[in-house]
Amino acid sequence: MSKTANYKRKLPILAKLLLERSDEDHPVSRQEMQEELERWGLSAERKSIYDDMEQLRELGLDVQARRGRGGGWYIGQRDFELAELKLLVDAVQSSRFLTGRKSEALIRKLEGLTSVHQARQLQRQVYVDRRVKTMNESIFYNVDRLQGAIAANRVVTFRYFEYNARRERVFRREGARYRLTPYGLIWDSENYYLAGWDELRREVRHYRVDKMEGITVTGMKGHPRGEWTAEGYTRRHFGMFSGTPCQLRLRCEDRLAGVVTDRFGLEAALVPDGEGYFTVTLELVASPPLWGWLFGLGPGVEVLSPDWAVDEFAARLEAAASMYRRRREGREE
Repeated sequence: MSKTANYKRKLPILAKLLLERSDEDHPVSRQEMQEELERWGLSAERKSIYDDMEQLRELGLDVQARRGRGGGWYIGQRDFELAELKLLVDAVQSSRFLTGRKSEALIRKLEGLTSVHQARQLQRQVYVDRRVKTMNESIFYNVDRLQGAIAANRVVTFRYFEYNARRERVFRREGARYRLTPYGLIWDSENYYLAGWDELRREVRHYRVDKMEGITVTGMKGHPRGEWTAEGYTRRHFGMFSGTPCQLRLRCEDRLAGVVTDRFGLEAALVPDGEGYFTVTLELVASPPLWGWLFGLGPGVEVLSPDWAVDEFAARLEAAASMYRRRREGREE
């Protein structure tokens, strides 16, 4: 084999060795480099190693040198810092969206972005309270398929199911396929949702991706999305529950200003209304999670309008109170 061919083989071998086995605390010595090259049937003189390191720097690798005893060469700056990789590993491990097997596969790939020594620090377990990992690995690929449909503005079809008390799949619409123009994917409460124009309902709806089966991207052009945005849609839907759109007007104690702005952003207009109170009008979809959020705020918040929302919230409060009164009266008898 010619000298030029040998030289071309040397650089990839040395680059791979440094990327896999070196970091600031674990430089690779000249002797280790020579041994690795010999394993591939290549020889390397001392001077040529220095030239090779300079060539790798010119090719874009941040090759650093440490002199003295225990010295050698190592990769300094990488695409991802170790702290960044730890954050990514934590996110992968804690995600409900990913199956256990897919999480392990992704973490192994993340470990390949640093040295074998630092990769050991990525083999960590993150505890997430009451986390339930999904059992449906197809979700991972369905998201990619849906992103393609969104970019191409193509209608998708799918079947949609729920689980019954026996943990069996029960398909909605008697198993008929849904037709939807996908507008955007939304990550909420550790679940992926697809929002878009439902051809049957003739309105924008959303569906959990892990409950969609048999997703097909058609050749049909999608329905125009107009001014729809994922941010605006998500802000109006509590817990991604469907319900009745409305302009909900609330009167709140001043101490709840932070709670309201945390949930709806600083653009929510808080209007002073008497000593220690403010009013705010919000574009929302009235749903059970919304009533639960309001109930959690206690007497510090009052629903002012629309009238039907006032009546519905009061009726829900009364129904809950009546249930507990009946239970208490039953115990006293």
